Amino acid sequence: MLINILKRVGGFVLLVLIQILVLNNVHLFGYATPFLYIYLILMMNIDVSRSALLLWAFALGLCIDIFTNTLGMNAMATVFLAFVRPYIVNAYLPRDAFESLEPSFHTLGVANYIKYITLCVLIHHTLLLMVEYFTFVGIVQTLLRIVFSSLLTIVLILAICKMKE
Repeated sequence: MLINILKRVGGFVLLVLIQILVLNNVHLFGYATPFLYIYLILMMNIDVSRSALLLWAFALGLCIDIFTNTLGMNAMATVFLAFVRPYIVNAYLPRDAFESLEPSFHTLGVANYIKYITLCVLIHHTLLLMVEYFTFVGIVQTLLRIVFSSLLTIVLILAICKMKE
């Protein structure tokens, strides 16, 4: 139990530092900015209680908001992702799954894992970037940012998962 908490805290600190110091300065083609910090929420075991998942998500989003001066937008999008994540992960779980399962290539299968990651990243990025711009004037640019940022984030998450194998 203590080891899991220490791993989460270490991952929390590492992902916040990577996001703030490196990834927030990456703007490929003016549209793609990866938001890798949501990886912490996506990889939590399915037996984590809903309230614990929401608290982790809020703390993660709030830390990103504090350091990037974004007034709670990341916290809101991350908490919403944590709220819908149990429903999404249960849709892709095998029927005979263990209760302490961590979503991965091995546990969900390659196709289901990619679908799970893609759906979660699209939900988070759509909510975050729509709230960030909060206008329909530049809807095409907003949609392009959602698509390209999602693709870049998905590629980074899949690369990390491949390295963990």
